[in-house]
Amino acid sequence: MSIFHAIVWLDHDRAQLLQFDASQAFEKQIKAHLYFTRHDGNEMRSVHEFFGEVCDALAGVEQLLVAGPHAVQEDFRHYVDKLRPEVASQIVEWQTLDHPSPGELIALARRYFATHDATAGAQA
Repeated sequence: MSIFHAIVWLDHDRAQLLQFDASQAFEKQIKAHLYFTRHDGNEMRSVHEFFGEVCDALAGVEQLLVAGPHAVQEDFRHYVDKLRPEVASQIVEWQTLDHPSPGELIALARRYFATHDATAGAQA
């Protein structure tokens, strides 16, 4: 069975990806890799690598809800708009949230997609 909906909560240190359907949910954690060297630009490179890993983990997801602190959302939005437009097209909503539990994320996403899918079906 394919799972078309997902929610990802991220900050600059980690991402929590939850793919789900009506009866099950699959969770994946992605951690940022920090480089501590004297070279300039390593922080930006590590953020881009982290965002790239998050985007790679979203392969196959058709509709994505992105959640997290506002500043990280802006950074991630800029990254996907510029470098990963295929992921940008998967994102249907952005939600500002501070450190929810996996259960809270799934509940939020299920409520959102139930409304979103019902609205999309009514317009089709």
